[in-house]
Amino acid sequence: MKRFIIILCILGFIPPAQAQKKNASPARPKLVVGIIVDQMRDEYLHRFSGKFSSGGFKRMMGEGFTCRNHHYHYASTVTGPGHAHVYTGSSPAISGIVGNDWYEKTIGARMYVAGDSTVKIVGEGKASAGKMSPVNLKVTTITDQLRVATQFQSKVIGISFKDRGAIMPAGHTGDAYWYDGSSGNFITSTYYKETLPEWVSKFNAKKLPDYYITQKWETFFPIDQYTESEPDEQGYENTATVEKKSVFPHTLNMESLYHSPFSNTLTRQFAEEAVISENLGGGDVTDFLAISFSGTDYAGHSYGPQSKEIQDVYVRLDREIEQLLNFLDKRVGKGNYTVFLSADHAVSNIPAFNVKHRIPSGVFIGSELSRMAKTILTEKYGDDKLITYYDNYQIYLNRDLISKRNLSIDEITATLNHVMSQKEGVFAVINLAEGKFTQLPDYYQRKLNTLYNPKRSGEIMIIPEPAYFEGGIKGTTHGTMYTYDTHVPMLFYGWGINKGETFKPTYISDIAPTLAMLLKILEPNGSIGVPIPEVLK
Repeated sequence: MKRFIIILCILGFIPPAQAQKKNASPARPKLVVGIIVDQMRDEYLHRFSGKFSSGGFKRMMGEGFTCRNHHYHYASTVTGPGHAHVYTGSSPAISGIVGNDWYEKTIGARMYVAGDSTVKIVGEGKASAGKMSPVNLKVTTITDQLRVATQFQSKVIGISFKDRGAIMPAGHTGDAYWYDGSSGNFITSTYYKETLPEWVSKFNAKKLPDYYITQKWETFFPIDQYTESEPDEQGYENTATVEKKSVFPHTLNMESLYHSPFSNTLTRQFAEEAVISENLGGGDVTDFLAISFSGTDYAGHSYGPQSKEIQDVYVRLDREIEQLLNFLDKRVGKGNYTVFLSADHAVSNIPAFNVKHRIPSGVFIGSELSRMAKTILTEKYGDDKLITYYDNYQIYLNRDLISKRNLSIDEITATLNHVMSQKEGVFAVINLAEGKFTQLPDYYQRKLNTLYNPKRSGEIMIIPEPAYFEGGIKGTTHGTMYTYDTHVPMLFYGWGINKGETFKPTYISDIAPTLAMLLKILEPNGSIGVPIPEVLK
């Protein structure tokens, strides 16, 4: 009995600070790492798996949770919106991020997604490369919510070759660093800091891009083992600036470095330096590192998804992810961090590849569609000023002129649709502003309903047929609402994550709410997604 009383007395005298520390905050991972692979199709995880290591994609899939039927929920599948909506759980209609570029109606001018004329470059590089910030994003990100939830103690860093790939994920309250090709340096802007951190300057001083451009890009495995891609030399692939043919081995310079797997290596190295120098995952609260690998997009545009180059890029990216996970194991501790991996969009086959294999396909060269629309309206109404701007398959109308002419959006849409829908490759022309597109299947109507933003979207939209797009004769692109552009990977791994997979439909807008549940914080303020319960323990 005396021993029992003594034990109770001892327990009763646990120092108050120690007791408070145990109950200070809910259990959370030390670090969350978001990985966006620019232009990654979900099918790459499976088509190229025979050449993957056991420690990269396969580790995440085998030990984590995979959403096999994961899609974009809107109809503008490009980089800026993709990165924004992974991290906001929102849609273009709400977030304001309707494209990589758009016509800002309030000022009557073109706007770049991350453009900000009020800030300046921080670091050495091209001055215009630093005039960037998240000012155009009208909602919060999951990284913002983490900062708010921890009274801004959490560190958030976004990293990418592309400015928009770093800026959108970092949100309004984090830090972002992106690559300037003119100098070979990672930079930021005065939105974030007045001076470059010492660790960034030291990293830039290594001049790693200068080293990488001296390396020839050769296949990781002997090229004859790449049986999951078509023969190397194809006339419909683009060539790098220093080459006459699109074949291995590839010679590099500072411009073609973007298209090579070494851009992803450089991104990983910079990300690891950020973890070390900023002590990410080493404090009392959860930190967040957002990485976007851009080299996959540059290579994908040039060489296409069936190329030897794109297969090698992903074989090598798999090793980059393996190295990153091994680094995190040692630095943060296996089981102490959470990783998710997805993409900002997927990609179409090169039309010439489709045609070669008797798959209906085609391309509208350059501004062919906008010229056609302008010609139709000029001939019908005798005025060439009815269209103000064109981008993202959207027509921006001169609303003042239309009002003076007593015209309606419906009438102009009908005029364009009557002619343009007869053209091969055009499915329909729709009244986007007023939501009048009931001729489309419900599946596509839902993707369009989340797209229109009255201040930034065009009033009329041209819907191409599947496997048709605006672009050039060579290479490929993305941007439609068809499955080849919307179906992307979704992997969760690490702290708090179940092992398994689901085939039920999940959407990009579900990522941020799922992370909010994992971290026990509020969802972003423009979120429209729902948590994926199977993912979380």
